[in-house]
Amino acid sequence: MPAYIIAQLAFTDLEAYRRYQRAFPAVFARFDAQLLVADEAPEILEGEWPRDKVVVMQFQDKDAARAFQNDPGYAAIARDRKAGADAVVLLVEGLRLPGR
Repeated sequence: MPAYIIAQLAFTDLEAYRRYQRAFPAVFARFDAQLLVADEAPEILEGEWPRDKVVVMQFQDKDAARAFQNDPGYAAIARDRKAGADAVVLLVEGLRLPGR
């Protein structure tokens, strides 16, 4: 069943975050995953959202998502993400749709 990592970010040091952003594609490419959303200007339709960016990544399953999150190569670049943004990061499971 597919799993998704959803990150909601509030930038604190844009230079550090941009370093992370430049390094991310090479690390992410090593995983069988898809970057579905990386939006720095989401339209808020309801409520308040004190963040600057939302990211959604799709993985084969939760184990694959955890493998990415715990990868030493990702940890090396994630230092800049953590320095550059306050983040809420969620791991969620996709829906099992009838007939699939």
